Amino acid sequence: MKYANIITGLVIVTAILPHTATAADTWQEKLLFNPTLAQIEMENERQRIMIYNGLTDVQVEQAMEQQFDRVEHMMFTGTVITDSNGEVEVNPDTGMARVEDDGC
Repeated sequence: MKYANIITGLVIVTAILPHTATAADTWQEKLLFNPTLAQIEMENERQRIMIYNGLTDVQVEQAMEQQFDRVEHMMFTGTVITDSNGEVEVNPDTGMARVEDDGC
C-alpha cells in the first residue's frame, strides 16, 4: 500500500525569544511590517506561515490592521499583554511580563 503525504503549507518557526517588549523589536518586526519580496514570495507561492513569538498585543493589533492581506500567513504566540498606555503588564508574583494564553 502506498502512502502519499500532501503538504499544503510549510511552517517556519521562529526561535523562542524571551517574553519582553524589546524581544520582538528586531527581525520579527521587520519581517512583519516591512517584508522583503522574498518573504512575500514564500508566503504566496510556497504557502509558508511565519510564527511570531513575543510581540506585544499592540504590535499584533497593528499587524492585523496594516498587514491584513497577509494575515493568513501569520501565527502569533506568547503575545505580551500591555496596559491602556501600551506598557507591558508585569505579573506581580513572578516579576515576568504577562502573556496571553495561546492554548498550546
